Amino acid sequence: MRSKVLSAGAESLAEYEILEMLLFAAAPRGDTRPIAKSLIKEFGSLAKVLTASPEALRKVDRVGDATIATMKVAETLGVKLLRAKTEKRNVLSSWQALLEYCQGIMGHREIEHFRILFLNNKNHMIADEVQQTGTVNHTAAYPREVIKRALELSATSLILVHNHPSGDTTPSKADIAITKEIVTAAAALGIKVHDHLIVSANESTSLKSLGLM
Repeated sequence: MRSKVLSAGAESLAEYEILEMLLFAAAPRGDTRPIAKSLIKEFGSLAKVLTASPEALRKVDRVGDATIATMKVAETLGVKLLRAKTEKRNVLSSWQALLEYCQGIMGHREIEHFRILFLNNKNHMIADEVQQTGTVNHTAAYPREVIKRALELSATSLILVHNHPSGDTTPSKADIAITKEIVTAAAALGIKVHDHLIVSANESTSLKSLGLM
């Protein structure tokens, strides 16, 4: 596989082969192909393997701490590469990179995460924080906590983001309602909410573009 990567590029590898090479770092003297195939079979894709929780990974036969640590390092590396495309940039003019970042860090999650991107007066991201996590189809958001954190960070604007594990990014009535609550609370303190993005592994929806905020 090493020769294949050097001659044809890493994109020539199947997902289980990429995982096999990653796992070789955790078990350099073992045959990592069976574990790689088991993980892909269990979670469905390489992305879902990398974003799986340690608890879920540990349930797969022969997966131990070394393998889990390798998966989490690989996941973090991917996040950092995606975030690098948005750092020290006006995220409103780097919208595609922002969407790729949000989908990369949240699109494959099995439960809903509600996160806030805090921006300064140049629309540079100064913080990216998960405010709440929930179930497979619901997470709660608290406007008071969102605004409190924005003030602590001296943020002048926000972008709201959450994922729909179902894959359907159509906003629910609850999504629309909480967006309006946060927009109202933020406006009272001079903080602008640019958008609320709903993402999945394969698509994204902007509430602003739908005229819902």
